[in-house]
Amino acid sequence: MVKLFKSLFGASGVDPKQAPTTESTAEGSEVSQATGAGSDHVTVSMTVNGEAVTGEVEARTRLVQFIRENLRLTGTHIGCDTSQCGACTIHMDGLPIKSCGILAVQADGADIVTIEGLANGEELHPMQEAFREHHGLQCGFCTPGMVMSAIGLVNENPEPTEKEIRHHLEGNICRCTGYHNIVKSIAAGAESMKGMK
Repeated sequence: MVKLFKSLFGASGVDPKQAPTTESTAEGSEVSQATGAGSDHVTVSMTVNGEAVTGEVEARTRLVQFIRENLRLTGTHIGCDTSQCGACTIHMDGLPIKSCGILAVQADGADIVTIEGLANGEELHPMQEAFREHHGLQCGFCTPGMVMSAIGLVNENPEPTEKEIRHHLEGNICRCTGYHNIVKSIAAGAESMKGMK
């Protein structure tokens, strides 16, 4: 993996012209290095919303791009591209992460859950239902990230206080609301999630 990053970002001592044409990363992904005007490509495999997926991407492709562009799961939004707004929050191996802040190759072998993977058929996840019932949204752009972040909080802390909810939301920006209904929704969702695995 270190060799991959050094060759991509031109770290000192690495001459991209001398790089091997195929290299295996520590995670077992194969990196095919194109010559000339092309760029490095990586085959990544992961489980997304319970389904095994594989795709070939440029090594510099962010996970959010892979999810949206390759898998066409557009509920994960791109807001800031700098891991500040939280619109791209998903779960990776059970933990909420901002998918614009990591490369797809870093998620190779991971278990990913996006907003599309929460509902059980027509039945919304309890946190989604709480956001609907308590009107925890306005334009809806930040809502998928808010919901994913909220579930992560409740998985860690099943009975968060209002202060804990507000503190946890510091990594998620909503430009429409005053957060009151979002906090109310998360508290209601936490109550509804009691007893879930």
